Amino acid sequence: MIVVFRRTGEKRYAVEALREGLPVVEISPAPGYDRRIPHDMMHMVVEARLGLTRGVFGQLAAGGNAGTFRPAVNPDQSVQEARRERKRVTKRGKRLLKDGRDDCTQSERATWICWQEWLARSSANKQIGKTARVIDPGIKESKLDEICKHLDELSSHWSGLYIGQSVAVSWPDLAIMKSRG
Repeated sequence: MIVVFRRTGEKRYAVEALREGLPVVEISPAPGYDRRIPHDMMHMVVEARLGLTRGVFGQLAAGGNAGTFRPAVNPDQSVQEARRERKRVTKRGKRLLKDGRDDCTQSERATWICWQEWLARSSANKQIGKTARVIDPGIKESKLDEICKHLDELSSHWSGLYIGQSVAVSWPDLAIMKSRG
């Protein structure tokens, strides 16, 4: 799966999941805009590195909608085809969301912890005295190091984007496929 993060406004972004053999799904506007790194990009990194296969991005890769994504508009589809596709994605999404409840809860908690750790490690934040650390005994230091490394890399791409530009990342290996617009 390829996940595209696009800056759509001054403080807005969208996420699009391109899935082989499955409908493209999107969320726009997406929640949690940040000039350094969007909330959903944080989730993607945390879920991939912690192996949460039933979190938001695992559900998307499995054909679901994670409860918030919707099929992208396809101008080549009839209204009836689009409606049927939406129903299929919603039905599958509900089942995957139920099965993934625990991974989603763990993802939310781990994303918050990793966000705090990443901010604490940031040289810009150290200069202003924000160095408090919140460590979860369930997340090993080596995993935090890995996660922070990926966040640094993705943040460097994201923070340089102008409105209309995007960065595409493969799931679950987090390889940056394309950046800019």
